[in-house]
Amino acid sequence: MENYQGVSYETILAWVEGGIGYLQFNRPKAMNAVNIKLLDEAYEVLTAYSDDPEVKVIIICGDENVFCAGADLVSVKEMNAFEAREFLDHVHRTQFAIEDNFKPVITAVRGLALGGGMEIILSSDIRIVADNATLGLPEISLGIFPGAGGTQRWSRSASICSAKLYIFTGDFFNAQEAYRLGLVNMLVPADEVLDTAAKIARKISRKSPLSLRAAKQAINNAMNLDVKSGCRAEQIAWSMMFASEDQKEGMGAFLESRRAEFKGK
Repeated sequence: MENYQGVSYETILAWVEGGIGYLQFNRPKAMNAVNIKLLDEAYEVLTAYSDDPEVKVIIICGDENVFCAGADLVSVKEMNAFEAREFLDHVHRTQFAIEDNFKPVITAVRGLALGGGMEIILSSDIRIVADNATLGLPEISLGIFPGAGGTQRWSRSASICSAKLYIFTGDFFNAQEAYRLGLVNMLVPADEVLDTAAKIARKISRKSPLSLRAAKQAINNAMNLDVKSGCRAEQIAWSMMFASEDQKEGMGAFLESRRAEFKGK
């Protein structure tokens, strides 16, 4: 495993393998808690992956015990209101680098995923979770509430009433509840999480990068536009595919009963 672009980071690990860009949180002594350094390093890598033609899909993970335990309370406890707002500027910039990334982003979750860790999951495209994982948005018990998009993205995956229940109580919940609510895609044994995520990533990586980018944006638009506006945006994006080599290759390969070789052009 070689560091991505030869750069060593303080709070994350980043490497590319088989067209998959990996980003692993690497603050084990702090349970992979989020501080500004981690946010900025993650943003740098996510942005580079988005523009790198070698990277087809991104996987975000933690270690075998913790995905991410949320904000580093040591660094945020004494913030004043302006410092807190600036901290969230860094948070949102990184979250949007996941949500708006040109590449599909898979979260591979083992162990704990709390607070900001859960909010990172909610900003990702596909969520593969260990069947013994523990999740939650416990911020209400700290005299605050989820500020990294949790109040916004939860009800876009599940229901508004389940969002209120778990945000108002701050209760943890298990992976089975997350799956029942529709917050995650798939539950697998903990030792199969990364392999499962990589298997899905490899399958996606064989598709047209242009189509994946446009499809992701169109799906995300559904959360923010009325249906007619969303369909019109989809129509324009779909039509633009017919200006690409990938569309000609994809349809040609289907009609010729062969596997398509997409080039992202």
